[in-house]
Amino acid sequence: MLNKAKIKNMYRPQGFSILPLVTKNLLIINILVFFASMSLEHTFHYDINEHFGLYYVGSSQFKPIQFITYMFLHGNFKHLLYNMFAFWMFGSAVENYWDSKRFLIYYLATGIGAALIQQLVTFIRIESVMGAVSPEVLAQIKIEGYDILRKGMNFRDTNLASLNLLYNIQTIGASGSVFGILLAFGMLFPNALIYLYFAIPIKAKWLVMGYGALELYSGFANQSGDNVAHFAHLGGMLFGFILIKIWQKNNPTFHQF
Repeated sequence: MLNKAKIKNMYRPQGFSILPLVTKNLLIINILVFFASMSLEHTFHYDINEHFGLYYVGSSQFKPIQFITYMFLHGNFKHLLYNMFAFWMFGSAVENYWDSKRFLIYYLATGIGAALIQQLVTFIRIESVMGAVSPEVLAQIKIEGYDILRKGMNFRDTNLASLNLLYNIQTIGASGSVFGILLAFGMLFPNALIYLYFAIPIKAKWLVMGYGALELYSGFANQSGDNVAHFAHLGGMLFGFILIKIWQKNNPTFHQF
């Protein structure tokens, strides 16, 4: 938990709001989309996540709009709650310090950046097993793999099953943008204290570095998949860092106290 009272005096003259404009509206959109998806699935058996989650570009289910839509979707209430709590806690501070327009650009850019890194990592993983798969089998995966997974099944062969998951499982969630915002908070308020589990104080800069190292380790350690897009998280942080450095180059004082 972040003690916002201690950093309130660091904000620029536009003032402090516990729920600034863009943060508030993005929270509302994410929450409304989640409950709408639950309602549609329960009433009409229509799964928004299957259509608007982000698929690999080589999948028959991929659509360019998914680079935007995926970041407003969540798999369950716990997923939504964790993302939105972290988004509010760090996002409101960053938006207060910057401005709403810059913050919105940053949120979308880091989300898209996370998606691009996820696509790159998926491409590398697909290439690593392509040698063991014939062109005919690959064509079968592209044509039939999605429907096979929807039936709760997969190929028996390990390589084919892995390839099918890489092609036909979607990525969803605002985590890429949230990790980008965490990076921004760490750069803006490096010495601000954050209380892990509401009890353990840690400076923002160490929290950001620790999370980055943990995600990097987890990304390589969980090659078999733990249902978490670790490299997408890192992608959000990477694109956030690049964007902040570009803005800093154009205006060296824009994020300095």
